[in-house]
Amino acid sequence: MLVAGIMSGTSVDGIDVALVEISGEGFELAIQPLSALSIPYPADVREAILGISNTSTHTARISQMNFLLGKLFGDAVVEACRQSNIPLEKLELVGSHGQTIYHQGSPSAFLGHEIASTLQIGEPALIAERTGVPVVADFRTADMAAGGQGAPLVPYVDYLLYRDQQLGRVALNIGGIANISAIPAAAAPEQVIAFDTGPGNMLIDALISLLSNGTQHYDEDGKRATAGKVHKDLLAELLELPYLRQKPPKSIGREQFGTDFIANLSGKGLNPPDLVATVTAFTASSIADAIQRFVAPLMKVDQVIASGGGVHNPCIMSGLKDLLPGTEILASNELGIDSDAKEAIAFAVLAYETCHRRPASLPSATGARRSRVLGKLLWP
Repeated sequence: MLVAGIMSGTSVDGIDVALVEISGEGFELAIQPLSALSIPYPADVREAILGISNTSTHTARISQMNFLLGKLFGDAVVEACRQSNIPLEKLELVGSHGQTIYHQGSPSAFLGHEIASTLQIGEPALIAERTGVPVVADFRTADMAAGGQGAPLVPYVDYLLYRDQQLGRVALNIGGIANISAIPAAAAPEQVIAFDTGPGNMLIDALISLLSNGTQHYDEDGKRATAGKVHKDLLAELLELPYLRQKPPKSIGREQFGTDFIANLSGKGLNPPDLVATVTAFTASSIADAIQRFVAPLMKVDQVIASGGGVHNPCIMSGLKDLLPGTEILASNELGIDSDAKEAIAFAVLAYETCHRRPASLPSATGARRSRVLGKLLWP
């Protein structure tokens, strides 16, 4: 099948579309990425998404944004086909992760019940209407219904792509949130260890936006971090955050590292370059700490294969190399998978499995009672 995968991550920088040819079944799938496209959000749309991506907001605005993102997602798939010279009529399926505006993977008290919940918006009916093909969306909820955290889901695809008979590999995605899939040499699926390590680009992006009065949204080539000096006491304080000590499975979102967290950091009195340098060091250090604390005791880590926007920040990548001596750090591009499109590729694969009524989650990653068929299928 020719499948389009759509991903819009926690960084809220745009819509990623991957066009993928998929054949086979289960862990013997053949996955052939054909092309990828990233379409930035208009500034006002990005601001509006961030405005509803917190703990409380107005329901009318969420409803409107749900339909607007569905329209934009559908348009992005059409544009990806156009730019790739692939006729839209050849497309057979779309998998849309949606835009997460709330995620609480662990249950908490709510109206007399213990409830965990997640919400991804981007109305799939509009994607189906625009493309004329079936759409699989809302992937996380089936896993949560089975007692899982609903995240991370990409480890299923990481296992398909990166398992190796001789090498122990960690697939690292540095998006808004950083997450890893640790795959021991010759591992069975149930041996994969996966979880969110902590913030990826989220804190850096938020600080850059704040310091530039919204004219910039990320630290291009790590220039601001390079100009600053890491504040060792603040870095040590950040590395003591309880989440980093919490054992997997675990997942986080903007709820833990959002507006209030940034406001607290900004009140520390550091000059802007030093603050960006410290937060960047925190991202690299929290990833390395997670690998050393929860992965290295269980397997030999030969390679870390990185993808996501953080791959383009040399301060993060060099930090990982310094903190993980003896481990090869490489970008997924070096193994033939576009580092900017890997997550979109993953949701194309998950949609393909859903379309064939096959479970496509790893309970070892999410904590669910069993693997589930993910997502909801909507017909055009």
